[in-house]
Amino acid sequence: MPYILALDQGTTSSRAILFDQSGAIVSVAQHEFQQFYPQPGWVEHDPTEIFTSQLSCAVEVLGRADVRPRDIAAIGITNQRETVVVWDRATGHAIHPAIVWQDRRTASACQSLKDSGAEENVSSRTGLVLDPYFSATKIAWILDNVPGARARASRGELAFGTIDTWLIWNLTSGQRHVTDVTNASRTLLYNIVKGEWDQELLRLFNIPASMLPEVVWSSQKVGEVTTTLGLGGIPIAGIAGDQQAALFGQLCWGPGEAKNTYGTGCFLLQNIGTQFARSKNRLITTLAASTQHRLEYAFEGSIFIGGAVVQWLRDNLKLIGSSADVEALAASVPDTGGVTFVPAFVGLGAPHWDPHAAGLIIGLRRGTLPGHIARAALESIAFQVADVLQAVQAETSPLAALRVDGGAAVNNLLMQFQADILGVPVVRPQVTETTALGAAYLAGLATSFWDSPDQLVTVRQGDTRFAPAMSSHHRAERRALWTRAVERAKGWDA
Repeated sequence: MPYILALDQGTTSSRAILFDQSGAIVSVAQHEFQQFYPQPGWVEHDPTEIFTSQLSCAVEVLGRADVRPRDIAAIGITNQRETVVVWDRATGHAIHPAIVWQDRRTASACQSLKDSGAEENVSSRTGLVLDPYFSATKIAWILDNVPGARARASRGELAFGTIDTWLIWNLTSGQRHVTDVTNASRTLLYNIVKGEWDQELLRLFNIPASMLPEVVWSSQKVGEVTTTLGLGGIPIAGIAGDQQAALFGQLCWGPGEAKNTYGTGCFLLQNIGTQFARSKNRLITTLAASTQHRLEYAFEGSIFIGGAVVQWLRDNLKLIGSSADVEALAASVPDTGGVTFVPAFVGLGAPHWDPHAAGLIIGLRRGTLPGHIARAALESIAFQVADVLQAVQAETSPLAALRVDGGAAVNNLLMQFQADILGVPVVRPQVTETTALGAAYLAGLATSFWDSPDQLVTVRQGDTRFAPAMSSHHRAERRALWTRAVERAKGWDA
């Protein structure tokens, strides 16, 4: 069985990637799926479309490589986190569209909980802040707004899951209702100090315990795909939320090691070891994926709009035909021409945590060109990462380099600007799909496809290094201008 299959279920697309024992990509299949915006600040997905798009990718990637299910040692699953699906246990049908992590409909509910003084208790147990980003208030919203849902939940008829849970339920024909520790740690319901669902938090959010999945480790066999789906009998042996999977895939296994993933959002995680700690700078503490079957922790800064700003240029402004065109358009001008772009389309994440912030483009002039806006959009990604890294470094040791991955990490202009604005080197691996690679590693180590983590270090291929070239004075000027723009974007919808 010479391959591992990684299912990478993201915010805007589902992908399946086949890896060989060297960690190289053998084949890839990807399908975008529809985004729904029923009201301002609301973001939804069709749960059935999520599953069918993921399953079709899995079948397609095997066909492209002329690989049979019996050639697959295991499946690793990584997923967009915090997104909520609630379904009927008997029928397996979702009772409401999936409420996506970007959705802000529960901002007022979170504010009410903050006003009641609940945040300190919640944070001490979960490592999180009270924000619509996380799952609990989304679950409660569905129970309160779908007719009869709360009564059905109290009778044990409904199941909740993040996307990993939803996929595994369907892949196993309802035989397994599970999530791993990393995804559980994103719900506001899981006590990451004790490693268990927290009964006090369930009462606070008014969510029945009967809805919750069993929590498993990130690297262990949890079930097999049912034969009726054409992936017959392949064990599911790795599960991790996308950012924890990327941290593992970047080999950031020791305290102090950090990575940033450039996906729909941007997510900077730094491993802090086996002791729970809370940030003083509005970062969150989350569980990291591990093969050791023990609780390991990371600080995380979550940026809601990263690569999605490029999609916005493509789909809303029609400035580019495809996302790949943005680098050439941005490079058509030597700088932003004074334009600053704050892409707070769904509020601001770390370290600001302002659900009422709105997007802003400032510094427009008569001579502003599409290239200036495109360049400012790319730079906005790097500025947000710099804000988060500054918060991380305020409470940890300075980084020697930042490891990067994700779709936008292939953009050389962005990576060079990222190094310039950070003042530290940026290191990009040859395989930038480290989210999927991390899920593959977790599954492969659980099934002895790889003998040990040490073997993964030996098969890692060459990196590309971007060294900072901007003067400290110019860097400080650019950061100050960005900060002014961010302050203007804050509180717009309050």
